[in-house]
Amino acid sequence: MLHGAAAYGHMHGELGRSTDLSDEEVFGKVYDHTVVTRLARYVGPYKRQLILGVVGMIGFTASSVAMPWLVSLAIDGFISKGDLGGLTIILAAFVASGLVNWGGQYLQLICMARVGLGVLFNLRTSMFRHLQKLSLSFYDRNEVGRIMSRVQNDIQALREMVTSGIIVIAGDLLTLVGIIFMLLYMDLRLAAITLAIIPLLVGVMAFWQARARGTFMRVRQAISAVNAGLQENISGVRVIQSLSREDINVERFDALNEAHLDANLQAGRLSAVIMPVVELVVGGAIAVVIIFGGSQVIAGEIGLGVLVGFVLYVQRFFEPVRRLSQQYTQLQRAMAGGQRIFELLDTKPEIVDAPDAIELPPIKGEIRFDHVHFEYVTGVEVLHDINLQVRPGETVALVGPTGVGKSTLVSLVGRFYEITEGTLSVDGFNIRSVTQESLRRQMGVVLQDPFLFSGTVKENIRYGRADATDDEIIEAAKVVGADHFIQRLEKGYDTELQERGSNLSVGQRQLLSLARAVLAAPRILVLDEATANVDTQTEVLIQRALHKVLKGRTSLVIAHRLSTIRDADRLVVLDEGKIVETGTHGELLKKGGLYAHLHAVTYASGQTQPPSR
Repeated sequence: MLHGAAAYGHMHGELGRSTDLSDEEVFGKVYDHTVVTRLARYVGPYKRQLILGVVGMIGFTASSVAMPWLVSLAIDGFISKGDLGGLTIILAAFVASGLVNWGGQYLQLICMARVGLGVLFNLRTSMFRHLQKLSLSFYDRNEVGRIMSRVQNDIQALREMVTSGIIVIAGDLLTLVGIIFMLLYMDLRLAAITLAIIPLLVGVMAFWQARARGTFMRVRQAISAVNAGLQENISGVRVIQSLSREDINVERFDALNEAHLDANLQAGRLSAVIMPVVELVVGGAIAVVIIFGGSQVIAGEIGLGVLVGFVLYVQRFFEPVRRLSQQYTQLQRAMAGGQRIFELLDTKPEIVDAPDAIELPPIKGEIRFDHVHFEYVTGVEVLHDINLQVRPGETVALVGPTGVGKSTLVSLVGRFYEITEGTLSVDGFNIRSVTQESLRRQMGVVLQDPFLFSGTVKENIRYGRADATDDEIIEAAKVVGADHFIQRLEKGYDTELQERGSNLSVGQRQLLSLARAVLAAPRILVLDEATANVDTQTEVLIQRALHKVLKGRTSLVIAHRLSTIRDADRLVVLDEGKIVETGTHGELLKKGGLYAHLHAVTYASGQTQPPSR
């Protein structure tokens, strides 16, 4: 039903093209107040766990910072004096510090995991609910891959930031402050000499970060290209094999794979460079501490324990600095992901119920188009001044060349798109004055390519009416002639369907789609090329089913099959977005107009397969 909107999607990209790989790796600000403020609403329900996580982080950090000082105290306060009793106290302090360290880290990890997973759960639920409400025009403009990226990748980036990013950054900053305080507390001169190395380390990390960012971005882009190529080749394997394209496609995939390999090797080289450099800086800092600190120990200005404590603190000092540099990029990605997520959540449905919309009562099925105009893109009109009345219980076939607006016209009846001008009413009710749910509940749609969901045959037929009994499901299947093949399936109505019903033939999937429509008992039925992709034998079955299904229902049928057209009460011929002819099959043939020409071209030789739409 939505084919006519294809151009709309290309002209008005909203989330962008999924093939634009670089767009997925846009880096945001390190801190975006709007994102953080809105994210806080999702963290709010887990305030208790967040507080406990912070308490755990403080305990873990404090105990970690305390251990080198305890070593220093043990050496200068007790070992140098031969005080074994004092060492017992230090031992107890070490045990207590170790327990606090273990307990704090455990509490931090458990609580922050709960917070992160809770935020992930709530965000995904919010996005899923929101996506269900968005108008079809949104999906015309945005590709599935990009939407999936919002729901999966961007939310995952935020989860990582909540679970580990923020708490790790806070912990590392607290660790640095604690270490600097302890260094200054233990000896001011040696601390000043030691801390002088910090600007050098920060400069090295900043220089590396600037070059590594682009490299690691290329790694992610390369794996995205590999995944896209793999998905395309797996999905199109039948076409590939039928055209003997295996060798060519292997060469193309090898090129993508090689680009991924090269990007990873370059990233590996960068990582291999930075680690020795950092270790060299750390080694230099330790050497400075030992030389100057050793001279102070020899001069009796400081104790040996102070020197040992300084060495231990220097070793611990650079690890948080290294982690903070890594968290920088993660924060940027998370902020960019958060911005995209909330941008999607802020997208408003283009079609909403009016504040005073009423429930549409049970209808007879009269449809009236009164001077209806419609355009997907402003200024490019698709339907022009459509005037059409469909009587209750009447079957109207829509006929015309490719792209004249047939699918668009029937989409307007269910208010999947908003008309630009004019009035469209059902049983005298302007469809804008009733709720969408009450309108669509009384409509059934059967598409050219029937969509079946994961689950059993029974669950798929029941999809449009959750309260249907098993007997009603079987009766609906019998009405459309599907019961006979369902009974032959391994588990009958309890047979599990593979992805999109791929373990059934196209005709069988179409019969299930018809059964689903019948069970929902719609007053208005839309058939959009329902018999286009089936063989002649299955078409006969579907035509028999349609005789029963269409009886007593208002039906709009888009079809090129001669049998379907002949059985219609009336034919409406469209051309260039206008109704140019109406009448029965015989009347229109006698007129010798567009329909007669289409009939001659399509059916004169007995052709049954419809031309491209």
